[in-house]
Amino acid sequence: MRHIVAKAMLGCFAAALLLSVAGMVLGAFSADCAGAAQEDVGGGRQAVVLEVDGAIVPVVAQYLSRGIACAERKEAVCLIRLNTPGGLYNVTQEIVTCIVNAETPVVVYVSPAGGWAASAGAFITMSAHAAVMAPGTRIGAAHPVALGEEENGVPAEKAASDAAAWMRSLAEMRGRNVKLAEEMVTRSRSFSAAEAVKHKLVDSVAAGEEELCQVLNGKKVTLASGRAVTLELTGAIFERFAPNRVERFLHALLNPNIAYLLMTIGMAGLMVEIYHPGLIFPGLVGAIALLLGLYSLGSLDAYWGGLFLIFLGFGCFVAEVFASTHGLLGAGGVIAFVLGSLLLFSTRHGGIEISIGLVAATSITLAGLMGLLITAVVRGQKRRVQTGFEELVGREAVARGDLKPQGTVFVAGELWQAMITEGEAYTGEKLEVVGVEGLRLKVRRKNQNSKGR
Repeated sequence: MRHIVAKAMLGCFAAALLLSVAGMVLGAFSADCAGAAQEDVGGGRQAVVLEVDGAIVPVVAQYLSRGIACAERKEAVCLIRLNTPGGLYNVTQEIVTCIVNAETPVVVYVSPAGGWAASAGAFITMSAHAAVMAPGTRIGAAHPVALGEEENGVPAEKAASDAAAWMRSLAEMRGRNVKLAEEMVTRSRSFSAAEAVKHKLVDSVAAGEEELCQVLNGKKVTLASGRAVTLELTGAIFERFAPNRVERFLHALLNPNIAYLLMTIGMAGLMVEIYHPGLIFPGLVGAIALLLGLYSLGSLDAYWGGLFLIFLGFGCFVAEVFASTHGLLGAGGVIAFVLGSLLLFSTRHGGIEISIGLVAATSITLAGLMGLLITAVVRGQKRRVQTGFEELVGREAVARGDLKPQGTVFVAGELWQAMITEGEAYTGEKLEVVGVEGLRLKVRRKNQNSKGR
């Protein structure tokens, strides 16, 4: 039965693996494979366009750094189309440092309509030489989220104080509203596009790149080197700078949901290998998936307490097979797995989180598999023994001679020496095997009212 359960789990494992890999490949290569695509709005200066749509993770910093370097080489304006719910604080620092030290003007355009520059996005927008928002977008909610914040712990206060000072510094550097910029951190305030322009948090509102060029054309900005530059954007040529294949793959890999799924599939593969040694494939692929998942979760700065709870859950699943507790360890494993899943990104900024639906689906699937395993074990314990002498207990035997009290009986196609436990039996009488003693059976009469010959 354990073999059957292992096969069932292997099937689920293989299906989930194929789906996750297919999703990553499609996500990684759905973007245009060309390094750049031009949108000519009339002759004029070049603008290298970078696109950030999603959480701020390490690969985004790598992509923006390459894009800004490309713009510097071409002496072109760098335009960043930004739409993000936030991300990792240390990665945000890396991106902001790259922007403020750029040797070419960097413009952040919060778009499309309905998009936002929240948390980490607010810092990136404030650091730009020029900032524009599309109608219907918003900016703000930049308070750092950390474990213990609810208790006003010292580490949380330090993080908030540092972030507020950083936001003030950026606002002062770009000549923006320092007070309200700080309140985006200290009070988690958010502003619509119109409010951000009114309070001088951004430069303007534009419905598209052409309008953006018109409102920013002629604006003077100062680079980190002290050199003043006047933006000449009328009729600019937009050159899209696409992420390379490695960056697209890593961006897909650093999706919290995919990282969580990879880790879960990896552990499931190792479980199948433990349940049924010698299959090789699930163990090998499971190990690879687990390592990729741990790399992704580590890069996303997942909470280690959550990881340990998930490991504990899988440990309980494995232990249930070898030490049958009638579901106690399995139930504990499911509880630990669910709690660990919910805690993985409980200490992180907005935008870095696991879908509750995915956690529920994964937990229900694991609970179902454990239920199947436990049911198989219980049924196996209740099933009649199929091998050995014990298998004869309960079988019907026919006397081949008189039993007074010993004689010969025919059972399961064989002749056996037998001893009747009570009274006597005669040739042809039907008996029931009640035990085995060495090579001799113990029998009793099935029909207590049986007469003699």
